[in-house]
Parts: sequence; structure tokens; C-alpha cells
Amino acid sequence: MAPSSPVVARWDLGLRLRERRELLGLAGTRASKLIGLSPTFLSDVESGKKNVPEAKLGQIAAAYEFNEDETAELEELREVARHRGWWSKFSGLFAPEVLRFFGLEHGAETILTFNSSLIHGLLQTREYAQAIIESGSPNARLAEAGRRVEARLTRQRRLGGDDPLRLITVLSEAALRQQIGGPAVLRGQLLHLAQRIEEHPASLTVLIVPFAAPGHDALDGSFHVLSFPKPNLPSVAWVEMVTSMQLIEDPVQVKEYDIAHASATDVALSRADSLELIKQTARDLE
Repeated sequence: MAPSSPVVARWDLGLRLRERRELLGLAGTRASKLIGLSPTFLSDVESGKKNVPEAKLGQIAAAYEFNEDETAELEELREVARHRGWWSKFSGLFAPEVLRFFGLEHGAETILTFNSSLIHGLLQTREYAQAIIESGSPNARLAEAGRRVEARLTRQRRLGGDDPLRLITVLSEAALRQQIGGPAVLRGQLLHLAQRIEEHPASLTVLIVPFAAPGHDALDGSFHVLSFPKPNLPSVAWVEMVTSMQLIEDPVQVKEYDIAHASATDVALSRADSLELIKQTARDLE
């Protein structure tokens, strides 16, 4: 099981409440009156943006006809959801949607990713991450850049431990050759990437789409598809663009990113050949 995440627990709780309300045929406005919450607050609870007040959970359980065991599960989720994740100390640096992504990532079981020009953030060295952040925000204060790097490195803890995140990342060959931070920084990054691949063969898969590969459905961007250990939690997609980042929950759209990842995987090198290309690219930088 993935580690507990307040963001995932809050989302899980909200989904269960919304599903039960809809099953009972209760409109949101009617339900909000029954339990004494504003329609806006109830909507935020159901979408996972806010936690249920402790005093209200019993009323909701009664109004929604949850049995004793179900109510106990809701209470457990509410308890986890009230805690603060590691990402909360970076709330002044990142938008709420980015912080929510961090929380979902922390509680995910599997992540499928495609990156067109950069090594995935969970696999970056400190120097490589620093170079990306400083080049992307040239006017950012050094202290702020340092904290952003710290946040990125903290995210990487999910790749270790007793139950590591399963990461399947497909990279364009361009990501191996774009000299972020200069040749020495890139070489260090590639050696680090190769080492991580060899150290975590069961949980980490890195595939490279070579320049000679034909076109595929993921050509125009970078994205992540997150899946969770509980069967009632649907997969979600996180899409990163030049000017915006977006969490996608619509199942039809998420499926499209699944298909795009599979398309990129189909034209990528094998695991062994991908690893050899990473190592050869690093040797070329000596």
C-alpha cells in the first residue's frame, strides 16, 4: 500500500459522500440543508478541497444512511485528512493545485509519465533541478529557488522505502541531450538516472524514444497518469504546459493520456537498450 496522504484521504472521503448522496437521489442543495452546510462548502468537500468538520460527519452519516462500519471508515479518512503533508510547508511557493498534485503523487501506487525534453522530476539530481528552476525563473530569489529544489528532492522519497512508488516513465531522446546546466551537470544527471534504474529494477522503468522513432500520440507535451491502491479511486492525469498546469479527473480524458503513454511505449527502445543509450550519452559527455 502507498503511504497515507491527507490529500488522497480527503479526496476519497469526498468521493464516497458524493456517490452516496447521488445514490439516494439527493440534490446538493437539499443535502446541504439536511446537514447544515452551505452548498459551496459541501461541493468543496465532495471535490476533496476541504475536509468534513468533525461535528458534521455524524449528521452526514445519518442523513446518507451509512451503517456503523461505513461510518467508521469515514471517520478514519477524516482523521487522516486533517493532518498536514510534507508539502504544506511549501504552501507559499506553489499554487493550491500544485500542492494537491504533490499530495496525490505521494499517495499514488503507480505513475505513468511522458517527458519530451526533461528528465522526470522524481529522477533529477539537485544540480539538474537547480539549473531547470533557475532557468525557468531567472528573477527568482536564490532562497526561493533553493526551496523549490528542496520540494522536488523531497518528492523523490516515494521512490524508496518498503513500498516504493511504481514509476514507468517514457522520455524522448531529447531529454538525454538537452544540456541543462551544461555538459557536466547533464552527465551527472545521466549517471544518476542509470544508477537509479539499476538499483530499482522492480519499481522503476525508464524507456527512451529515440530520434529515429516514428511519430506517436504523446509528441506534443509532458504528462503524468496517477493510479491509486484503492479500487474506488479513479486514475487522474497531471498535464504540464509552458504557461499552466492542470489536474484532469474526467475519465474519458484520462484514458486518452493512458493511450498516449502506450503509444509512446510502443515506439520506445527496450529497457536494456534504453539504459545503454543513457550510459552511452553520458560517456559522450566525458
